Amino acid sequence: MWEIDIIKFIKKVSKNKDFLHLYFLLLSSLLIFFLVVFSLAWNFRAQLFGYFAREYLQDTQARNEIGKEDTKITTEKIIERQSIFSQDNLVIGAVKKTNPAVVSIIISKEVPKYETYIDPNQQTNPFGDLFPGFSFNIPQYRQNGTEKKEIGGGSGFFVSSDGLILTNKHVVLQTNVEYTVFTNDGKKHLAQVVARDPVLDVALIKIKGTFPYLTLGNSDSLQVGQSVIAIGNALAEFRNTVSVGVISGLARSVTAGNPSGNTEILDHVIQTDAAINPGNSGGPLLDLSGRVIGVNVAIAQGSQNIGFALPINSVKSAIESVKSIGKIVRPYMGVRYVAINTQMKEKNNLTVDYGVLVKPGANTNELAVMPGSPADKAGIVENDIILEVDGVKLNDETSLASVIRQKKIGQVINLKIISKGVEKNVSVTLEAAKDS
Repeated sequence: MWEIDIIKFIKKVSKNKDFLHLYFLLLSSLLIFFLVVFSLAWNFRAQLFGYFAREYLQDTQARNEIGKEDTKITTEKIIERQSIFSQDNLVIGAVKKTNPAVVSIIISKEVPKYETYIDPNQQTNPFGDLFPGFSFNIPQYRQNGTEKKEIGGGSGFFVSSDGLILTNKHVVLQTNVEYTVFTNDGKKHLAQVVARDPVLDVALIKIKGTFPYLTLGNSDSLQVGQSVIAIGNALAEFRNTVSVGVISGLARSVTAGNPSGNTEILDHVIQTDAAINPGNSGGPLLDLSGRVIGVNVAIAQGSQNIGFALPINSVKSAIESVKSIGKIVRPYMGVRYVAINTQMKEKNNLTVDYGVLVKPGANTNELAVMPGSPADKAGIVENDIILEVDGVKLNDETSLASVIRQKKIGQVINLKIISKGVEKNVSVTLEAAKDS
């Protein structure tokens, strides 16, 4: 057995004196080594304790920093998710609240209806003498009554419970057509045009019934980067389409045109990247609380998500005017113009880099000064430069249209102008603009 052999081996070795001497020598050396190490460790105990303490603290600090960073990243992600979730909730809530008050406007018109027919008495030989006798009937076209067809559309929204709807003037500009309003519940209503604003691109129409309406906000407090919501009848086909974006610019002045070739200066408008498509015109631009801050009016052709909206504060007086007296009354001067800046000064060799240049529109019927207007009566002519109105300088921040809108009908204003190179003052008595 293995146990018996080991015992015999130990007894045999223990009788060997050389082995015992070697064993005790090794044991003594190990004891001395441990005593020396212990003595050194005892003598340098402070340094060793300091070293291990520093290592421990550094390791603990590193772990804490990693933990803090992980916590920071996690916190940032949570805040980001909460922010996104919160904004989504705001958008969803605003849309649910406002959607019932947004309408689609469809424009219909009686157009000629044509049919084809064959007149057996009218045969034609297109080959002449080359193939005599080769004649056949060519289909003819003739009108067979009329039919009602959709020729366009836009958007609008209720501004009072009695069915008063705000939209763009260019949406309801035609007079020989029929306007049908589709409410959010899918019902359609025949609409009547109440008033078209003679100054701004807005109009008010009305349908019969009681409806929810939108709350008007304050467009003077808007900030670039603020989130906004646009709702409208996109492409006159996709009703109550919602798009979300931000305000990308304020107080823009742009020249807008329509398919008929007419142009209009849109002054101090809101620029947004919320998708605004043809058919969205007249729809509301909302803040995240669901308040109307603008009226969608135009898009930049050939661009990606650049749209414009009229500030709601510039429209409020038109709404109140219709509510109180049934029509829109505004003061006007009767001039077309372009704003002057540094580039325009250099390009046209002008003497000033501010003010407005009295200039006709693109079409021949768009005169610089309207005949019989207050400006015409005051002697203002094409190529005059208007520098100031009642001491207020016209520049990028203050436009002629915005100044005139703040005046009253019958009020006499003083203009500082440059006419044929001579600076002078001209008095103009404002009159009521005619409803277009």
